[in-house]
Amino acid sequence: MLAPKKVKHRKWFTGDASGIATAGVRVSFGQWGLKSLDTKWVTARQIEAARRAMTHYLKRGGKIWIRIFPDKPVTTKSAEVPMGGGKGAVDHYVAVVKAGMVMFEIDGIPADQAREALRLAGHKLSVRTRIVGK
Repeated sequence: MLAPKKVKHRKWFTGDASGIATAGVRVSFGQWGLKSLDTKWVTARQIEAARRAMTHYLKRGGKIWIRIFPDKPVTTKSAEVPMGGGKGAVDHYVAVVKAGMVMFEIDGIPADQAREALRLAGHKLSVRTRIVGK
């Protein structure tokens, strides 16, 4: 799964995931893209599941671009640990996806295949999505 090789700060503040995207809102590399309609965290596992669904459907044909990267660490404390004792250990990484961001792009295949592959990928993500063309 995707994870940063090196980070400046091991643990981050939670932050405020709100608003509408201003960068990454157009289909830049391929002909078809999967655009987010919500603002949420997308985990590295969800990104990998979506990538696998597309690759499996396309039988390794075409070209896929992943436009998001999970660089935000999420920490958790184990079950039944009392309050205090500091912040928990890093559990997994997420990508902050804002409404309007293009998350995946596809090119080199017919339009109907691209739409179906992106539809399958959209089912693996925690955000509502829309398929957009160039």
